[in-house]
Amino acid sequence: MAKMTLDDLVAQLQKAFGDGLQAVVLYGSAAAGEHIPKRSDFNVLVIVRELGLPELEREAAIARAWAEAGNPPPLTLTAAEWRSSSDVFPMEYADVLERHRVLYGTPPFDGIEVKPRDLRLQLEHEAMGKLLQLRQGILRAGGERKRLVELLAGSLSTFMVIFRALLRYHGESPPTDYERLVSAVATKTGLEAAPFERVVRHLRGSEPLPEREVQQVLAGYLAGAHALVDYLDRLEDSK
Repeated sequence: MAKMTLDDLVAQLQKAFGDGLQAVVLYGSAAAGEHIPKRSDFNVLVIVRELGLPELEREAAIARAWAEAGNPPPLTLTAAEWRSSSDVFPMEYADVLERHRVLYGTPPFDGIEVKPRDLRLQLEHEAMGKLLQLRQGILRAGGERKRLVELLAGSLSTFMVIFRALLRYHGESPPTDYERLVSAVATKTGLEAAPFERVVRHLRGSEPLPEREVQQVLAGYLAGAHALVDYLDRLEDSK
């Protein structure tokens, strides 16, 4: 059975919501050209007029098929929610605003603003949360090298979101290429770029990470997560 495509998704959303569907937006790595086959997924924002239980039930079957194609459920918001939540999810909004492709409807971006203070607060929260998740993942892996490789690979995309948000906080446009992004953040924060760049190359398939190198890469990766948290903890909100 063929996997659901973006065109299929849009067509089924139109059928489910009718004229209540206002916009469908692809965002993230796929919209920016950094999509990694079999590793990256397609992140989709759906803006609708109303979103009660009947609407969610109609969308549920679509979301199930979309998940079977390897993607997260669409981020579905009402137009009112979309326009009032940039202070709650500034990192996500900043990513959508900068890296998107409108698949259907009118671009829902006029008047949307991400404030630096909101962005800094979420940055601190997300970086510390990611460090804790990384530690827990190491404990769960129990020293199994294969599981540690998967931990590194699975955590990279979230670090890239945090890295982009950090550069945006400083008023810089983050590079699309992951290795250039890592390099820019390393220059800004002082963290070591090499472990993150190594995981990027592993994910791309250009340089798979052998199990014998896992401990060294993981140690540097963990130290980088610590350095990021320390940097953000010292960061003064000067804006």
